[in-house]
Amino acid sequence: MTDCPFCSRIARGEIITANELAVAINDSYPVSPGHTLIVPRRHIADYLAMTQEEQAAVWALVDPVRKNIEKDHSPDGYNIGVNIGEAGGQTIPHAHLHVIPRYFGDVEDARGGIRWVIRARAPYWQNP
Repeated sequence: MTDCPFCSRIARGEIITANELAVAINDSYPVSPGHTLIVPRRHIADYLAMTQEEQAAVWALVDPVRKNIEKDHSPDGYNIGVNIGEAGGQTIPHAHLHVIPRYFGDVEDARGGIRWVIRARAPYWQNP
């Protein structure tokens, strides 16, 4: 699909690493240095609608992506996740997994990680 930014980038060969069913590309709007996306080659919007083989292929690229990130960066941790649907924060209708390197000091307090998408529930340690 030429109107899909991910499909267009795959067609142009903007690939970091790949396997038969998935590819890794740099995030165009990175949250942190090294932020990488892993996407299925097949254009499909919903991660949960992907085949088990496609899901496995996406996850199989996490370690090669991590090694690639660590060639140029020295992250102290990672967030790895998938946004599914508009309510889940997905803005590009092509399934993708985020591999986001994290660095000490990139936020004031990293506790809770991705829980901060719903701010009132993030600091669970304050309201047991």
